[in-house]
Amino acid sequence: MEFHEQKILPAVRQIKDLEKLLHSSYEYIVILDIHVGQLKSVISLAKQYCKKVFLHVDLIHGLQSDGHATEYLCQEFRPYGLLSTKASVIMKAKQKGVVAIQRIFLIDSSAMEKSCNLLDKTKPDYIEVLPGAMTDIIAEVKERTGVPILAGGFIRTVEDVERALNAGATAITTSKREIWKHYQKK
Repeated sequence: MEFHEQKILPAVRQIKDLEKLLHSSYEYIVILDIHVGQLKSVISLAKQYCKKVFLHVDLIHGLQSDGHATEYLCQEFRPYGLLSTKASVIMKAKQKGVVAIQRIFLIDSSAMEKSCNLLDKTKPDYIEVLPGAMTDIIAEVKERTGVPILAGGFIRTVEDVERALNAGATAITTSKREIWKHYQKK
């Protein structure tokens, strides 16, 4: 499962950024920091423009990120995929047939071991490695898990993107508009 050669997954923090992306060549987008009351209109709008939406469950305000919330999101809004740091969200997303992206924060070797144990349990479709600028870690996680890697966090330049992709990342999640513009198909 790839993103039709889309190497950048724009991560949207503000509705005005989403509005700009609706008219872009990007098919897949990640929604961060949204209120549960905005979900219906935002997802409906994105789908009108044939965009496939990933929701970051942990960052939906007014909704607890757990298995029940995941079931609600999948039934009510049918996003293309869900991101979370929580095992219950990832396992429920997979059960409901949406793409499940397990987010892991790798701050030291202990976090690596705990994350790999968690990944054995959740079996996500993708792993988002943070910080994504740590290219050696991208390669290690990919080798240890066999799961496609998304790189996110501290990806600030085109060079950072290229290094992460060369290290084995399938795609990059970023809120940096300059990077979106650089990689957008003309």
